[in-house]
Amino acid sequence: MVRKEFMSPTKGPLSLKQVFAEILGYVAVEPKMDYRLIIGSDSQPREEHICFVCAIIVHRQGKGARYFYSKRNQNKYMSMRQRIFYEASLSLDVASRLTALLAESGHNDLNIEIHLDVGKVGETRHLIREVVGMITGSGFEARIKPDSYGASTVADRYTK
Repeated sequence: MVRKEFMSPTKGPLSLKQVFAEILGYVAVEPKMDYRLIIGSDSQPREEHICFVCAIIVHRQGKGARYFYSKRNQNKYMSMRQRIFYEASLSLDVASRLTALLAESGHNDLNIEIHLDVGKVGETRHLIREVVGMITGSGFEARIKPDSYGASTVADRYTK
């Protein structure tokens, strides 16, 4: 049985391969447009667990977007630093799996960028260099707040 780890607001539960097919279908509708493939993660501590959400966004620049998200709960307490690095590792995992699917299908023209829930203002400012280095060292483009809407808007919406 295929694991349906992602949720689409319009299509319901989907596997990563189904998400990938949806992305390719969305791009095929207007292939001459510019697209950004974005991965972003966020977390929210609760009393009994920490909720982590990883979002995949395909942005047709100037004409909207589609997104998919995965949600998981961790029962273990984590420090802010551990949470930020875990968020980044979730995004890296999904980005790596999507990169493999892109390579298999010959769609190497879609570059993936990872949006991080860190910024120059606030508690996370001292983590920027390390977490951005982790992402860029893995071969992906990194964005931080205020340009990281994949994490701070889309993924954040589903941590609540």
